[in-house]
Amino acid sequence: MSSPTTNPRSRTELLLLVAFCGFLLFYGLGGFGLLGADEPRYAQVAREMLDRSDWVTPTLDGKPWLEKPPLYYWQAMLAYRGARALQPAQGGITEQTARFPGAIDAALMIAAIYFFLRRFHPGSEFDGALITASCVGVIGFAHAAATDMPLSATFAIALLGWYAWYESQRRVDLAIFYIFLGLGMLAKGPIAPALAVVIVVLFAAAKRDWTSILRTLWIPGIVLFFAVSLPWYIAVQMRNPEFFRVFILEHNLARFSSNVYHHPQPFWFYLPVFLLAVMPWSLWLMAAVVERVREQVSEGRDAFASPDDTWALFLLIWMIVPVVFFSASQSKLPGYIVPAVPAAALLVTEYLAARRDEGAKISLPLAVAHGLLCGLMIFGALVAGSITLTHHLTLSKGTYVAAGIAALFAFVISAALIMRSGPRLLRSMTMISVVISIAAVIRLAAPVIDATQSSRPVAEVIQSYSHEPVPVALYHVNRIQEYGLEFYLNRPTKKYDSGEVPPDAHLLVTAPNTLSAFSELLHGRKVSYLSSIPAQKIDLYWVAKE
Repeated sequence: MSSPTTNPRSRTELLLLVAFCGFLLFYGLGGFGLLGADEPRYAQVAREMLDRSDWVTPTLDGKPWLEKPPLYYWQAMLAYRGARALQPAQGGITEQTARFPGAIDAALMIAAIYFFLRRFHPGSEFDGALITASCVGVIGFAHAAATDMPLSATFAIALLGWYAWYESQRRVDLAIFYIFLGLGMLAKGPIAPALAVVIVVLFAAAKRDWTSILRTLWIPGIVLFFAVSLPWYIAVQMRNPEFFRVFILEHNLARFSSNVYHHPQPFWFYLPVFLLAVMPWSLWLMAAVVERVREQVSEGRDAFASPDDTWALFLLIWMIVPVVFFSASQSKLPGYIVPAVPAAALLVTEYLAARRDEGAKISLPLAVAHGLLCGLMIFGALVAGSITLTHHLTLSKGTYVAAGIAALFAFVISAALIMRSGPRLLRSMTMISVVISIAAVIRLAAPVIDATQSSRPVAEVIQSYSHEPVPVALYHVNRIQEYGLEFYLNRPTKKYDSGEVPPDAHLLVTAPNTLSAFSELLHGRKVSYLSSIPAQKIDLYWVAKE
């Protein structure tokens, strides 16, 4: 028997997987500037830690920033350092290097899924890896300078390690579980071990296998968990006595139990968000869940008796627990439920593999619905730039062309799936639509997103007035611009709104039509208009020295 590494089909699959993941996860990392408040803030924290050669205390503007653990910061620091070594003239700190950790973590997660499935569910490893890699939630957060993908990847690898141990009883798999739970603790805090405990306990309860909980409590594994996670927590607490209060009480317990950080959403918020994150496999996920519920109703206790059924049960619990948990939280952001996306993708993989083994065809309604969904995804990617610019869908020539292209792909995909070979074409046709959508977003929408949503263009205009660093102040500007400019200019800004009016000459970034309002704060100092950036609703002024 040929080994997986010498099997020509396995080699081809690995090459295709590397090519697809290279495109889906790494293409366009720098296609647009850092977005929102979190991306530039996290990227700047990593830069400050690197500049100080401090691997313990995250800082922002030189002050401790204790909201998140350091795993993303450490990864970004390594990316910055590596880029500086390769391209010292460019400084190494760019959007690509800031987002590189998320792409690498997603790639490691995909690799873990591939090799796990090849070991326990041979024949479905290529499908499982590609389906996971092509989910909108995975692609999106692989392109983000944030902590969500580091948590999702380490959490997924940990749970795969636990289930591998459950099936094989190999202690090395249980060691992987504890090591990656420790890394998850360093990615986003106690949420990783907390969710893992709930998932394992619910699975054991569903299987009536209570001894598996006791066997999971393996002393060497627990030691590994603390060896990975505890040193940083001890070191940062010793250096920053306020760490426990800020991180545990304010940014974990208070964030969950109250709306202190102003991210309120209804309880059902994550249902549409999750279906969007699993696109273009949302319909297949719903079909898989309906099938499992139907089996449970008809077969009762025997519904999850076989190994494949046990695997499906574990995936269901893994998928549901994060969604339900964060639905109960008073603070909701889309990235919170990314750890559930790999489970959904694997559940789709298991469902499609079972249908393939049964020789089942794709029904006409499902084929048409999936084709329409893929077409809708392509349409959305083609008009994303226009919607970003106008905040609504405009009926123009470009919109009609995009609709025609999307309709053509929807028809072709639906027709292909209806054919006898439809199940075998499902993966290929879906991947084509995903690749086209990603290419359209990066090539067509990214420039508009950059011009309207990122602080990069504003920083470039500021730097065009002076190659030397000049003080920058803000007035009536949101925190997205604040953190973005601090990253791109690599220096703190002053806030007129907080009474911080620099006495020296400085450049003022302000909302339009505010000259009369901020002039009152300057007590007669000379103000010179420099430029406007309409896409960002920003005006620039030069304020003379007192």
